[in-house]
Amino acid sequence: MSTAILTGQPVPGSSIEGDLRSLGFEVRTAADAADAETLLAQVPGDQRVAVVDARFVGHVHALRLGLTDPRFPLAAIPGAVTAQPAGRQALTRAMARENTSDSATAPADGDTALAVAGLADRVVTALDADGAAVHRPELGSLVATVPTDPQTRNEARQAVAAVDDEAIRLKSAVKARDGFFTTFFISPYSRYIARWCARRGLTPNQVTTASLLTALIAAGCAATGTRGGFVAAGVLLIASFVLDCTDGQLARYSLQYSTLGAWLDATFDRAKEYAYYAGLALGAARGGDDVWALALGAMVLQTCRHVVDFSFNEANHDATANTSPTAALSDKLDSVGWTVWVRRMIVLPIGERWAMIAVLTAVTTPRVTFYALLAGCAFAATYTTAGRVLRSLTRKAKRTDRAATALADLADSGPLAQALARALRNPARRLPGFAVPALALLGGAAVVATAAFTGSGPWTVVAALGYALTSGLAVARPLKGALDWLVPPFFRAAEYGTVLALAVDAGVNGALPAAFGLVAAVAYHHYDTVYRIRGNAGAPPAWLVRATGGHEGRTLLVTVLAAVLTAAQFTVALTALAVAVALLVLVESIRFWVSAGAPAVHDEGEPA
Repeated sequence: MSTAILTGQPVPGSSIEGDLRSLGFEVRTAADAADAETLLAQVPGDQRVAVVDARFVGHVHALRLGLTDPRFPLAAIPGAVTAQPAGRQALTRAMARENTSDSATAPADGDTALAVAGLADRVVTALDADGAAVHRPELGSLVATVPTDPQTRNEARQAVAAVDDEAIRLKSAVKARDGFFTTFFISPYSRYIARWCARRGLTPNQVTTASLLTALIAAGCAATGTRGGFVAAGVLLIASFVLDCTDGQLARYSLQYSTLGAWLDATFDRAKEYAYYAGLALGAARGGDDVWALALGAMVLQTCRHVVDFSFNEANHDATANTSPTAALSDKLDSVGWTVWVRRMIVLPIGERWAMIAVLTAVTTPRVTFYALLAGCAFAATYTTAGRVLRSLTRKAKRTDRAATALADLADSGPLAQALARALRNPARRLPGFAVPALALLGGAAVVATAAFTGSGPWTVVAALGYALTSGLAVARPLKGALDWLVPPFFRAAEYGTVLALAVDAGVNGALPAAFGLVAAVAYHHYDTVYRIRGNAGAPPAWLVRATGGHEGRTLLVTVLAAVLTAAQFTVALTALAVAVALLVLVESIRFWVSAGAPAVHDEGEPA
């Protein structure tokens, strides 16, 4: 139970007590600043507490935004301040300071009304003076004010009556920067589904789970290989996407953000899409068409696109002097209405991508669907990566140690690459700036090309050893160069591409599905790393990276297995490796996200 301390007696006709109770607060009234401090001390330390001016006039949703968002230890709006357990100490200090100040300046006649008036806002000023991070939500047209006389109070009440806060609440539940398909074909009605769910007590996590189950059923329908199954799969995939939009809108509508919810939302999106790829491949196989290589290629391409997004964003998260002519041009184009939607559509975000997959599944074949998906994703990847390379080359950004650490974590270097990095630290310092991504690219291209053109054999093993060497050299110094954010995606492409090439070369039934499973397990590990970093929770533990071998260790192991085993044995080995990696990363990931004290976050959407 949360507690709200109301400073002073409410003005006649005020709804503040009822509004606070509707938001789940137990309301207590403080006669003066000393009483407020006493009441604050009585609230258990593991509960949220708010201090609210009794004269407050405003929308209920303004109070909701200011006092109930779980993501921020301290938050405030005019006339109200709140603290979660993590911010409780700071609030207590600020309250004590204001109480002392009030005692020193109290009127001689003992009038305490002046002392308690404006206490909430003065506490916020004290928090700012202490350097505490106080979140102030953007209220827009919502009203939140503390009138000081009857006339301004009447004007404030009229302003409240003139604005429909429920309409604003519904509108703000939708992300501001969504794709064209989502904005115009999903969000106009999914927001009402979100409100329906909120009024019936459903949680975002329950809706997320329903979206996953719907997508898995869609994958099962696709796996039947029948036209009816393909049509049903397309319809269910769209239904899954509607629920996928609804869970985030429900979280924003009801401010139900959570660590577990962020993890579920992020990982289930990947699981749904890649499970659907597998369903299409199974359905095609029932019709005599083997498209597992296309399915795996689509997963590789899509995963590498995401890594480009994540790496670029992390590299520039807190970079200084972070401007460029290319970025200025992009901002200028964003000011022209139609270019905004064209640019959002051509990068093939999740809404456009799933809509295309659903329609093509229903009316064509899995092979055509994968061809279109690969072509669209390849164009989008080329467009976005080229633009980011131009930005990186033309801006004079200085990357921080945090960015370098994040890129190193995204690189997923194992014991072999780390040992080589330590041994090659001095030579690496003398390399020019462009050499780091060039080494990652050349080493990765060499092992993938060797696997593709020579197949399994000693030369591919030699190429994998060379890849381990170039990988160690690439991460031997901090990744602060202009294009060093390309290192993690180059590593991803090299590892996944090698597995794909060797599975194709094996040429036996089951090799490509086994490779699909291995890449899916490893990709989950990489996505998990991304979302830990996004939540400021750090990278996965070092033991997990060592146990899974790192990207270079897994690449070398797969090439050795392909060289020494028969094709059938290689398929079994890939399957066993996929199961082992999946168990390791899933157990650790579930343990962390369910039990760890990571901050409450919510993914606001992916660029790709």
